[in-house]
Amino acid sequence: MSRIFYVNGSFVDEQDAKISVLDRGFLFADAVYEVCSVLNGKLIDNRAHLARLHRSLGELSMAAPCSDEEIVSTQRRLLELNSINEGLLYLQVSRGVADRDFSFPANPSSSFVMFTQQKNLMDNPAAKNGIRVISLPDIRWKRRDIKTVGLLAPSMAKQQALDAGANDAWMVEDGFITEGTSNNAYIVRHDKVIQTRHLGQEILSGITRDAVLRFAREAGYKVVEEPFTVDQVKTASEAFFTSASAFVTPVVGIDGVEIGSGKVGRVAIQLRDVYLETALEREEL
Repeated sequence: MSRIFYVNGSFVDEQDAKISVLDRGFLFADAVYEVCSVLNGKLIDNRAHLARLHRSLGELSMAAPCSDEEIVSTQRRLLELNSINEGLLYLQVSRGVADRDFSFPANPSSSFVMFTQQKNLMDNPAAKNGIRVISLPDIRWKRRDIKTVGLLAPSMAKQQALDAGANDAWMVEDGFITEGTSNNAYIVRHDKVIQTRHLGQEILSGITRDAVLRFAREAGYKVVEEPFTVDQVKTASEAFFTSASAFVTPVVGIDGVEIGSGKVGRVAIQLRDVYLETALEREEL
């Protein structure tokens, strides 16, 4: 049975889900997106994802396709149509269709698409065993705080990590780690301090990042928002990453060097458990 997609106001079968070749998202990556996890049929942190969507749209002078109420109503209907209890909901807004020209069209009409992916998120082997990463130069553009669909550089980094026998890459700029290919990076220092890069144009402001740092502070950890180096990762007591679909996932090695004991750390386990527990309890938008 094929999935049902949402394309510019209509729910259509997967094989009929199409956009124009002249869509600027296709031609220029002139589009933004959000990915929201679904647990027990409920969208997780959806309010925050929509707020970030509006920020991305604003940074690119792009209009929202419709009201938040209409977006949420469409999201819920799409989950129902595809019987998604656990998985992901992807939405994308582009500047729309116009003849190919680098300048923005004068009166654009946004293209708006959504689709779902059924996926086992909670019982993830990576959360139990941890992952290994390699460090790579960060070759992305300078506005990583905008969640655009221009993802070729992180896709290349992810593939390079897989080809090297690792699971992911943590990217390095000016000697410091920025983030993973699709996640925010953290270390736990031996003095029980959680360290992660400060927000700015160099990284994406992760929705899960915000929640996890809040939980960490509530649990009594000191949180330091400062850049760290690959060498600091190698000498940390543990490391982990956060993302909307992987929640909190331990990182047990970098560039062939074990982090801490080389096993999943206590802090990552604790924060993952707290995040999932509260996520399932939070009221949906």
